[in-house]
Amino acid sequence: MPSSRPAAAPSGVVTEYLLLGLAFDRLEEGFVDAYTGDPTLRAAVQNAPAPHPSRLADTARGLQTDLPGDLDPGRAAFIAAHLRALECSARKFAGEEIGFVEEVRAYFDVDIAPGDPATYRDAHAELAVALDVPGATAESLTAAYTAYRRAEEIPPERVDDCVRAFSGALRERVRAVYPLPDSEIVDFEVVADKPWSGFNYYLGGYRSRVAINGDLTQHMSSLPQLIAHEAYPGHHTEHCRKEQLLVGGGQQEQTIFLVNTPQCLMAEGLADHALGAIIGPDWGIWAAEIYADLGLRFDGRRAQRVGRATAGLLGVRQDAALMLHDQHRDADTAAEFLQRWLLAPPERAHQMLRFLTSPLWRAYISTYVEGYRLLQQWLDSAAPAIAGAHRTTRFGRLLDEPLIPASLRAELGATP
Repeated sequence: MPSSRPAAAPSGVVTEYLLLGLAFDRLEEGFVDAYTGDPTLRAAVQNAPAPHPSRLADTARGLQTDLPGDLDPGRAAFIAAHLRALECSARKFAGEEIGFVEEVRAYFDVDIAPGDPATYRDAHAELAVALDVPGATAESLTAAYTAYRRAEEIPPERVDDCVRAFSGALRERVRAVYPLPDSEIVDFEVVADKPWSGFNYYLGGYRSRVAINGDLTQHMSSLPQLIAHEAYPGHHTEHCRKEQLLVGGGQQEQTIFLVNTPQCLMAEGLADHALGAIIGPDWGIWAAEIYADLGLRFDGRRAQRVGRATAGLLGVRQDAALMLHDQHRDADTAAEFLQRWLLAPPERAHQMLRFLTSPLWRAYISTYVEGYRLLQQWLDSAAPAIAGAHRTTRFGRLLDEPLIPASLRAELGATP
């Protein structure tokens, strides 16, 4: 249920942080992913003269010197990390040349480096076994994987039924473990001409609109992951829990969610672990039962084996981003790299390039790669005897607490 306490007035530094974040939407529409705070602040920004990026960078630097103000250390650290990210974004908008690795570090508080091709070769070997073509050549593995993916395509006319079935099943599971307000709801819609596969638009008041890219074929093994990622227990669930617990408790800085900030790395890492957190490692067997009720055949065990193999290819898209923006290779070279290691058809590789070359989203791929890795390490840092219950509790902390990458690294450093 929503908190019965009146919302506390934000401190001066929090108000300035909100105004600064809202101003970025005047530079690039969509930079403010979600805002559920005082509408008068948004109106003030919208009615003010258009901001100059260099002024926003100065404001971000100045606010960092004002911290902690009247905030406790945890809240001050959260805002400081986001101010550093906003300062970098403002410098980019002002036309300053910033190296890609430095840009990712400033946005998401992680360091990135190219992956090891040996890891990708091992993943291909494991995938070949999962597809019953051990020792396959590159060409025959691509053919086998293409055939596998084609066989698990969801007929377009059945996608809506599948979305509703998985959304309902996951919602029921999530509400039993991580209670949500009775009024929460997710509306799904199909959209086109987008650089992403799915997107959560959090509207506030425990409501989300989830857009699914209709230009992309939906696959049986991917759809449960997509629903979990965007809704239950992923983005929608996190937004609801934080609105209820943190905003309801007076942390008004949590009313804004900004692109290219540490929030994003934490949120995407959480969402990519969402299905495993609520269902467990046998998610494929669980999904097969739901598909069977819909009259669709799905080999869940095989999907789990394929999923474990392709997990070794996690860093490929980040490597492609490094090729484009750090090594300054051309788009065709990056597309060939994606096709080779992800076994992707040309049209899918070029769809990925749309995301990797978008001025707003080009660094964002690191949220999925490094966010998944960091949260995996943190979630797995429990004693094996209590790992199951511990992971459930730890995932709940990700939903409920204003954690940032530095928070997790600090806890991992204190772990024997």
